[in-house]
Amino acid sequence: MGKYVVSPATHPTDCGRFRASFSVHRSQGNGSYCRVFRFDKAFASREAARLFAVTQGWLQTCMLHPPAC
Repeated sequence: MGKYVVSPATHPTDCGRFRASFSVHRSQGNGSYCRVFRFDKAFASREAARLFAVTQGWLQTCMLHPPAC
């Protein structure tokens, strides 16, 4: 996605559902930037969690000034 590498991931829960997360990585010159975003929402399928992570990652990298946490 341009100057960022977005890596979506899914994680199974104890009750058989799935959680979504993604990491955003950027390297430029001697510096690098990496953030991991994890979500509380649980999904019925791994694919639904992955789609949510991909969408959230795309939205995060498209924002001109992402919110600081």
